Amino acid sequence: MLERMEDIIDPETIVAEFEALSNDAGRVQRETLKKILEENGETEYLQRWGLNGRTDPDSFKSFVPLATHTDLEPYIHRIADGENSSILTGKPITTISLSSGTTQGKPKFVPFNDELVEDTMKIYKTSYAFRNREYPIGNGKALQFIYGSKQFKTKGGLAAGTATTNIYLNAEFKKTMRAMQTPCCSPDEVIFGPEFHQSLYCHLLCGLIFRDQVQVVSSTFAHSIVHAFRTFEQLWEQLVNDIREGVLSSRITVPSIRTAMSKLLKPDPELANRIYNKCLGLSNWYGVIQELFPNTKYIYGIMTGSMEPYLIKLRHYAGGLPLLSADYGSSEGWIGANVNPKLPPELVTFAVLPDIGYFEFIPLKEDVHGLEHERQPIGLTEVTIGEEYEIIVTNFAGLYRYRLGDVVKVKGFHNSTPELQFICRRNLLLTINIDKNTEKDLQIAVEAAAKLLAEEKQEVVDFTSRVDSSTEPGHYVIFWEISGEPNDEILKECCNCLDKSFVDAGYVGSRKVKTIGPLELRIVRRGTFHKILDHFVGLGAAVSQFKTPRCVGHNNNNVLQILSSNVVKSYFSTAF
Repeated sequence: MLERMEDIIDPETIVAEFEALSNDAGRVQRETLKKILEENGETEYLQRWGLNGRTDPDSFKSFVPLATHTDLEPYIHRIADGENSSILTGKPITTISLSSGTTQGKPKFVPFNDELVEDTMKIYKTSYAFRNREYPIGNGKALQFIYGSKQFKTKGGLAAGTATTNIYLNAEFKKTMRAMQTPCCSPDEVIFGPEFHQSLYCHLLCGLIFRDQVQVVSSTFAHSIVHAFRTFEQLWEQLVNDIREGVLSSRITVPSIRTAMSKLLKPDPELANRIYNKCLGLSNWYGVIQELFPNTKYIYGIMTGSMEPYLIKLRHYAGGLPLLSADYGSSEGWIGANVNPKLPPELVTFAVLPDIGYFEFIPLKEDVHGLEHERQPIGLTEVTIGEEYEIIVTNFAGLYRYRLGDVVKVKGFHNSTPELQFICRRNLLLTINIDKNTEKDLQIAVEAAAKLLAEEKQEVVDFTSRVDSSTEPGHYVIFWEISGEPNDEILKECCNCLDKSFVDAGYVGSRKVKTIGPLELRIVRRGTFHKILDHFVGLGAAVSQFKTPRCVGHNNNNVLQILSSNVVKSYFSTAF
């Protein structure tokens, strides 16, 4: 049945609405803060700080302190435990979101409400409208590698699940996907299947069944797309056989998934032969996405931050298809939309939507001695191009002056709202004494050393790090999972290159005077990072939200145990 015209998003209307908002971002910010405080001014949290009905930015900043998740955690847990009073929001919170837990080793609880759903759809529609100008799509389907985890009830009876699960379960998600002409080609039974390996297999199978209708290949994170096509490399002949015979593989054991797939899967030898021949004609799987799904316009997902290391492999699978980075947000809420879709993921910026929250920015300038001092936060329209800031968020879901922990750089303005580039998480990953190295520094070091492997036609499949303080002096440990079997000399060179690529003055100086020991490169067995993924999924994380932890802290003992038990080789740097 043809979609009714009124159900389809008109991109130009959405663009016009965003232009109006961004033309007067300062006024919109003041109105948004006023609305948040009027709706929630009687809450216990805001009453505590004595705002007494004030809704202007100056009073808000004077009375309400900056907060971290640790500050808000007791309030959130009271809500989760069933207290009915207005603790953080005027309207009751009925759902709790869980962060992925890959950073701290355990998920954080975050309030989730209808306003966050509304903000999510607004972000989706805004970026879609700008995308559709550059890469227009017709009425088709999306091959979405998305996975809902199981919701559970908190002590107080609230539904709790990952942020992505809470969105996928909401009726507005499907409605918006249809309106954007990209409904998921997999049934709900696959998306919400209890075993993600089986769901992934069926996502791939659904994509192949609807291959001529697929216009977008996407996932929440780039990692999930790369993981999907690494899996396809192993299982493609089984998938082709399922299509040829019209019978689902015995590897799928979940009854609900088998029932749903049986409605889609019919014997199709002609399609099976086409896919088989396409796969045989590929060289090392280059361009597999383009070949399998010939009407795909682009590949879409979050590709910034910890996802950047997967871009080399994703481009390999994509062939000539453009990679478009999805929007900027977190489990706590959204910040901005990608309104410049032609920018490559490494340069992508996000225009802040000034009506989805009230935003402040802490300048991160160093003084003449190279020391960083905490400065007073400034408003959305007061930021300066070229400067870096930490973001502070106030939203409609009970977060007030919340330190998100992200560092961004202002790259420009869209009318009067800033366009932000994600730089890194502010918390230091690797530090022993005076050294300071972030996720970005680690990524740069790994990229430099990985070039030595690339010359041997090998690649880094995934990586993480830790500080080993059990020795004196302490030293950095980098874990690599690699394809193939490079020789020891190459890996020794890689180890030295990693050590030399950390250019932070505190690190270099400490290495020279031996207050930090030689960097250690540990090679782990193939499949080790898959075991880490399985571990987090076992804890209730959704695959859609999974991010490989780039530093394994002391509170991540289970992950450290997985890594340590799979080390097959170890090298120490001789660079200093």
